[in-house]
Amino acid sequence: MSDPMRPRASLRTAVVWEVLQDALDRRVKATGRESLDVLDTGGGSGNFAVPVARLGHRVTVVDPSPNALFALERRAAEAGVADRVKGVQGDAHGLFDVAERGAYDVVLCHGVLEYVDDPAEGVRNVVAALRSEGVLSLLAAGLGGAVLSRALAGHFKEAKQALDDPNGRWGAGDPVPRRFTADQLTGLVEAAGLRVGAVHGVRVFADLVPGVLVDTEPGAVEALLKLEEAAAGLPAFRSVATQLHVLGETGEAAETSGAGETNGAAEA
Repeated sequence: MSDPMRPRASLRTAVVWEVLQDALDRRVKATGRESLDVLDTGGGSGNFAVPVARLGHRVTVVDPSPNALFALERRAAEAGVADRVKGVQGDAHGLFDVAERGAYDVVLCHGVLEYVDDPAEGVRNVVAALRSEGVLSLLAAGLGGAVLSRALAGHFKEAKQALDDPNGRWGAGDPVPRRFTADQLTGLVEAAGLRVGAVHGVRVFADLVPGVLVDTEPGAVEALLKLEEAAAGLPAFRSVATQLHVLGETGEAAETSGAGETNGAAEA
């Protein structure tokens, strides 16, 4: 099926969507079930939940914002998947007040770790929601992308501060509380008991290219998208991405797919 997030928005989401869709397909084949149970923590208005539901899966979205959950409900209804999408108010810290332990085939944790007090606890919680054979999709802000962005904007002191700061912040006005390196994210995933299946850089170039070039040059969106996809898995480019995506798998799921042995995750 076609990417549901093309064309312009796909520059920010296509790499994650491709990896996630492949993981869902592998889980379907491994389980023999056409419909999986998916938990989307911090899923907001359903940027991923609704497309996942369109594939036939059941999605529970946990988000602290009532407004986001209202938008999710409306979006799911418009997409004709309201019966497969459920929104509940909550957060990663109190996840099991609103979600079941060990009940999900796939868990999405996108844009959450930046804001929790204890990222290690946050990862342990979402991993505890997985079944014995399950997959975690983890997306978080990348340190290298922030340093490069501030430097290219001429804010050299802020770039240096982000590089030196334990949380990767460039100053008091920084809206992101915490950023990560690929090693830090993979370390959190492995410490929680999962095998790292893949690591990708997200928005390596998309946030650096002037919008006017993308919007006015014929074929620019598609060409930039192909460039993003080609660079996403390469360590040199991954290290300067705005976001980092890590796919983690339980031991049993990794053995079923063989992904942990074939995709070069050790380079993370």
